[in-house]
Amino acid sequence: MPTLKQMEKMAAAVDRKTPPARGLAPNEDLPREYWQALLEDPRAEAARPGPGPSGRLLQLRQIPQHLLRVGCRRCGRTVEIQKAHATRLYGPEAVWRDVGQRLLDKTCSNRTGRHEEDGCWPTFDMS
Repeated sequence: MPTLKQMEKMAAAVDRKTPPARGLAPNEDLPREYWQALLEDPRAEAARPGPGPSGRLLQLRQIPQHLLRVGCRRCGRTVEIQKAHATRLYGPEAVWRDVGQRLLDKTCSNRTGRHEEDGCWPTFDMS
C-alpha cells in the first residue's frame, strides 16, 4: 500500500498528464470559436479565381509563363518550348493542349502501327 506522500505524488503526476479538454468526436460540431476565427480571417474575403479554363485549355496568348513544358506519361520524355517560339510556329490563338500534343507526336518513339495505341500520353506543365 503506498504512503500518503506517494499517493499525492501519483495524483499530481496524473493531473499533469491529462489533456486540458477532451477532443471532438467525428460526428460532433466544431465549436463556435473555431467558426468565428475562420470568418474573421482576412483570407476569407480574398477573391477566388473563377472556374476558368485549366492551363492546357488556354490559348498561347493567354499563358503568362515563358517556358512551356509537355511530358509523356507513357515514355517519360519531356519537350520544352519557349512561348515566343510556340507562338511563332503555331500562332497566338493556338490552344496549348493541341500544341503540346503536336510537339510530342512529332518526336514520338512509341509506334505500334495501330492508331489507337500510337503516340504519347501528354502531361502539361507551364514553368
